[in-house]
Parts: sequence; structure tokens; C-alpha cells
Amino acid sequence: MTQQNDLSPATESAPRPRSRVLARFLASNQVRWGIGLVVLTTLLACFGGLLAPYSPTDPITTPYAPPGGGLLLGSDQLGRDVLSRVLAGGVSLAWMAPLSAVLSVAVGAAVGLTAAFTGGWTETILMRAMDVLLAFPGILMALMFVSVFGPSPWLLVTLVVLALIPGVARVIRGAARPICDREFVLWARSVGIPGRRMIVREVLPNITSPLLVELGVRLMWAVGILASISFIGYGIQPPTPDWGLMVSENRTGLATQPWAVLAPIVMIVLFTVGGNLIAEGGARVIARTEGK
Repeated sequence: MTQQNDLSPATESAPRPRSRVLARFLASNQVRWGIGLVVLTTLLACFGGLLAPYSPTDPITTPYAPPGGGLLLGSDQLGRDVLSRVLAGGVSLAWMAPLSAVLSVAVGAAVGLTAAFTGGWTETILMRAMDVLLAFPGILMALMFVSVFGPSPWLLVTLVVLALIPGVARVIRGAARPICDREFVLWARSVGIPGRRMIVREVLPNITSPLLVELGVRLMWAVGILASISFIGYGIQPPTPDWGLMVSENRTGLATQPWAVLAPIVMIVLFTVGGNLIAEGGARVIARTEGK
């Protein structure tokens, strides 16, 4: 009973440092800039099509027409308005990338927490399975499955999630292992508290900060993978506008009409940089907090 009383205050006081970390995370200028960029590009991707001055799929002028004559960014290789295609071309990326990031972090965290908490053969089997997935490059795996089953959006999300899960699992396992060796967790094991309850109530709340950072990192990776798949022609198919596909379609006319390539690249970069700022800002906040 004495041990229980000694451990209870530690367990009860744990949420306070986590709350301070979250407050500092949201107060960081770097994180705020990152959130702003991600929110801005997401809003443009979701609702930009409503602001498009022309149809993003219909030719309206000659190919690779320069800016002017009502075309703010000129036309693409088929004479379609570049601005309209940029405004309407981020819909798929706006939902596929965040969904892939959230799912990969959720599944990867579950694998990492289970491996860290159980140990033994369970940990060995789970982490070796993650090593097998890591052996297959995400782009190569996507090409293989898409070439067989076609470029379904849900298939692309599934493939991106599979590519990202191993990295998340390894990070979360490393973060959770020291927590699982703490006295309050060992005491909970000794009195027979169910493992699932201990993971959810004791271990998971103590790795909130690494989870936030991982979410930002995996968002950045998801954007890069999805844009790369579209660039090589295995993602969203024409004539549907897509930022990665626009870069691929218009790269031969870069010298003639650079805006057809640069405009979608800028949108991809802004979205990716936003996620990177969130991840790096979160890591710095955590480092400063743990250093005190």
C-alpha cells in the first residue's frame, strides 16, 4: 500500500508537464507558421476550385500561352488555364496526405507501444515485420501495386500508410520503452492491471510529444510520396488536375512557360514546408522542456 501511495502522485502529476509542452508547442512561432502554411494550402486545395476563373479541364487558348489576356499564370501543354488547375489540383493531396499521416501514426504507435510493453518474442516478431516493410521502398511498392490494381485513391493511401508505419513504430517503441520500465508501470503489472489499460492510461499519455512530432514528419513524407507518384504518372490520372501530375505534364515546356511547372511546385513546397516546420518546432519545444 505504501508503494501505491508513493506512485500515485507521480502518476497524477504527469499530465501537468505534458500540458506545458502542448502549450509551448502551440506558442512556438515556428509551429504557428507551419500550421498557418498547412491550413492555407489545405483551404486552397479544398475550396480553390470554387474560385477558379475557368474550367480546369477544358482548353481555352493555345498551348503554353504566357501570362496575359485574362490568364494570370498562362496556359499548360493543352491550352488549359494554369491558375484554374492549380486552384483545383490539390483536392486529392489535401485529404490523402493528412489521412495517410494520421493512419500511419495511429497504426505505427499501436505497434510500437505493443512491442515496447510486451517485449520478448512479441516485440521481436513485430519489429522484424517492420524491418521487412522498411526493406521495400515506398515508391517501388506503390508502382508495383498500382500497375496491377490501378491508381485508386484508397489504394494509394493504403500504400503510403504501409510505407510510413515502420518508421513510426520504431520511434514510438524507443520513446515508450523507458516509460514501460518505470516503477508505476511495473507496479501496475504486479497487481494484475490489464495490459491494454496500462498502455492507454499510463504509457500513451507520456509519449504525447513524440506522437505530435511524428504526425508532422509523416505528413511531410506523405506529401512527398503522393506527389512523386503523381509525377511519374501512377497517381491521379488526367484530365483531373493534380499538382504532381501538372509538374510531370508540363516539364517539357519549362523553358517556354515556366509557370505551368513552378505554380504547382510552389503549392507542394508550401504544404511540405508547413509540415516540416511543425515537426522541427515541436522537436525543439520538447528538447527545451526536457532540458529544464
